[in-house]
Amino acid sequence: MYAVRRWVVRHARGFERLYQAFEPLLVKLHPVWRRIGYDRAEAPVAAVEKGVKGVLFDCRMCGQCVLSSTGMSCPMNCPKNLRNGPCGGVRQDGGCEVVPEMRCVWIDAWEGSRRMRYGDRIQVVQEPVDHRLQGSSSWLRVVRERAEEARQSSQGGAET
Repeated sequence: MYAVRRWVVRHARGFERLYQAFEPLLVKLHPVWRRIGYDRAEAPVAAVEKGVKGVLFDCRMCGQCVLSSTGMSCPMNCPKNLRNGPCGGVRQDGGCEVVPEMRCVWIDAWEGSRRMRYGDRIQVVQEPVDHRLQGSSSWLRVVRERAEEARQSSQGGAET
């Protein structure tokens, strides 16, 4: 897994493009998800998401994916679960202070973000992890958010 995770970071631009094509397809399925019921769709979608993202990113299924903001390097792989940059304990060789044989995920994040078109997103401060979302699908969460944004913009931004 570790070798694949590092390979993905080296190819962050391609994975950024892949996700930019994938997200709109997921959002177009909003009527299907709504008809099925988001609660019923959660388990099977989360299982697929865990399989795909587990292999590619060594995903921890935090439910709040920020890969597009962290150079395709999952910050949840940090032993300290830091979501906004390195801890300051990065070794001279780039190794993690907790797991020395592992490269700091934030060094990978920085390098991956430099390869991405929207690499400046790494500068955006991420919210703390909401552990209640652990194991849930961030894909479905994104679909719900985009559908709600579309609904509000079609209503002229009026809140209901």
